[in-house]
Amino acid sequence: MSLKVSLFGITRDIVGTSVIELPAPAPATVGELLAEMRRQYPALGDLRSCAVAVNNEYASADTPLHTVDEIALIPPVAGG
Repeated sequence: MSLKVSLFGITRDIVGTSVIELPAPAPATVGELLAEMRRQYPALGDLRSCAVAVNNEYASADTPLHTVDEIALIPPVAGG
């Protein structure tokens, strides 16, 4: 079983794909997911900010994750 994470913008460019799968049950929270992704892809740690959405809602670091969740890594957005 695994967690499927959708990637967009610069996060997709860093990882090299639009979807990755990580083993479950660990990471079990959004914070653990981000830590594992930064360990595997150190350039993600260079981003000013990076939000995570779980089931189409922004999630905090302590939000638990389940294999059925829709998880997305939201890169920083700039515009004008």
